[in-house]
Amino acid sequence: MLEKLLKAPPRFYFWTLALIVIVMIGAGVYCLQLMRGLSVTGMSRDVSWGLYISQFIYFVGVAASAVMLVLPLYFHRYKKFKHLVIFGEFMAIAAVLMCMLFIVVDLGQPQRVLNVILHPTPRSVMFWDMVVLTGYLLINAVVGWVSLEAERHDVEAPHWAKHLIIVSIFWAFSIHTVTAFLIAGLPGRHYWLTAIMAARFLASAFCSGPAIFLLLMLLLRRLTAFEPGREAIRSLSTIIVYALGVNIFFYCLEIFTAFYSGIPSHAHPLSYLFTGHNGHAPWVSCWMWAAAIFGLAAFFLLAVPAARANERLLPWTLLLLVAATWIDKGLGLLIGGFTPTPFETITPYTPTPYEVLITLGVYGIGLLVLTLLWKIALDVKREAGTFALEADECGRDI
Repeated sequence: MLEKLLKAPPRFYFWTLALIVIVMIGAGVYCLQLMRGLSVTGMSRDVSWGLYISQFIYFVGVAASAVMLVLPLYFHRYKKFKHLVIFGEFMAIAAVLMCMLFIVVDLGQPQRVLNVILHPTPRSVMFWDMVVLTGYLLINAVVGWVSLEAERHDVEAPHWAKHLIIVSIFWAFSIHTVTAFLIAGLPGRHYWLTAIMAARFLASAFCSGPAIFLLLMLLLRRLTAFEPGREAIRSLSTIIVYALGVNIFFYCLEIFTAFYSGIPSHAHPLSYLFTGHNGHAPWVSCWMWAAAIFGLAAFFLLAVPAARANERLLPWTLLLLVAATWIDKGLGLLIGGFTPTPFETITPYTPTPYEVLITLGVYGIGLLVLTLLWKIALDVKREAGTFALEADECGRDI
């Protein structure tokens, strides 16, 4: 099926070439980081995780969100998602690859990854994080490719693949749960030291991931003849609004606990993020207020059925949601966790251009992998005749 990448319109090659350029720029900057060390980043002794790990955490959620397509189809027989599942699985592959790359660039010396393999430590959460991420990547790669091959030959997927899909549902919950345990068990980091951290991670993942997927589906509909189906779009939008509502509720619980309890160490990170602390006004405060406004606006727009069904308004609403969740997990989570420090001192953190360019390089790799996989999936559907058939079926469902 790889030969299908050789037949594409010119815009496909322009897009892939642009992504390759971005990847090359990121790789070049990463080489400079390798030579000069992590001192070129904004991280320090007090802030040992930065933009790389925050993006790792965010995209673990994006990877886990594929379960929002798989679970309704295989547990509740919701057939409207049948033609979308392969795209969700391929998006999960790209997201997991990005997660792994963010860990590699954060280590400073990439060979240190071998320490986890050569010297496994089951008592370490980091070890289990590697296990669940690698397992989830392999499961989605095998299931996605086997399912696509079966569709190409117009046969049923083998039974073992269906059993593996069921395993992937539970595995999806595990990857973000273990990631939450990675930071929730650290003493002295009061913003993270909460029993609800894993639940917050899953709620945010199940709204942000499907929102990104739905945005990409709407873009795919504009660029190709593929029709995801209005019924599928509406169902996925409904899932998103419920998950977003739970995510907002969980964050409000954190705010209530931090301030009503009167425990200063729990309130200081939130104060620092939104208003500053002890005369320190961080650059992230305006971003956090923007995230709060974007998140509430997206929730109210999605909660109104008429606004949720408006496909002209829907992409903008989803963009607000993605921006809100990315700011919360991609900026605020790490900065609030490290500031103030356990000694109640302030060590400001700001990502440097090196970090930003390397992060964009990893984004480029993820988008490149996603582009190639989705291109193969679309061509297989055309070849098998399911591409036009699904579009017709979607039209009849409207």
